[in-house]
Amino acid sequence: MTIRYPNGKLYTPNASVQKTEKKSKNKDLSFSNRGKTLEDEINEANDYYIKRRLAIIHKKPVPVQIVKVEYPSRSAAVIREAYFRTPSTTDYNGVWNGHYIDFDAKETASKTSFPLKNIHEHQMTHMQQVTEQNGVAFIIVRFSAYERYFIVPYEVLQKAWQAMENGDRKSIPFSIIEEEAYEIPTSYYPRIDYLPIIQQLIDAKCYGSESEEK
Repeated sequence: MTIRYPNGKLYTPNASVQKTEKKSKNKDLSFSNRGKTLEDEINEANDYYIKRRLAIIHKKPVPVQIVKVEYPSRSAAVIREAYFRTPSTTDYNGVWNGHYIDFDAKETASKTSFPLKNIHEHQMTHMQQVTEQNGVAFIIVRFSAYERYFIVPYEVLQKAWQAMENGDRKSIPFSIIEEEAYEIPTSYYPRIDYLPIIQQLIDAKCYGSESEEK
């Protein structure tokens, strides 16, 4: 099936993510996690949170306009071409403990950095708007080579994005991720229990705001 963006450009899934997913399917990490993508793991955590009334966080539906359908038989329809109605913002949003949560999920096979090409300008604009309304905006990144997970706050992304626009590097070094992001420890179920790490992010932001006021 052909899918296009609102401007008519052909949609192609991120190559690095495809490679990451392929590697993750072949890598024997554990019986519970074998073959799962980052999206699978986040969805698993979200289901866990909802069932236990801890948070309400869902994957956002992507609005698609179908423009070409073929009917090989009366009982079957095949979509041949479709368009995204609007540019996507982020993958997930919801509410937890009185906080609006909005984030994207990214995977990279790189061992040295997180490529900023994995983020689009309209996503940065959206996360900025969320932050301006006192929402909590970030991305969850999985470094597949290390099987390590990080919450990268919007503020860290914004600093790197601004540097890139000023002619600096087009990625965030892994050392900066380790220093300025928040690592999510893995467990059995859910594999990535990310809510406690969001609390660390919120606590750090509140502490920073109090310090600035003083």
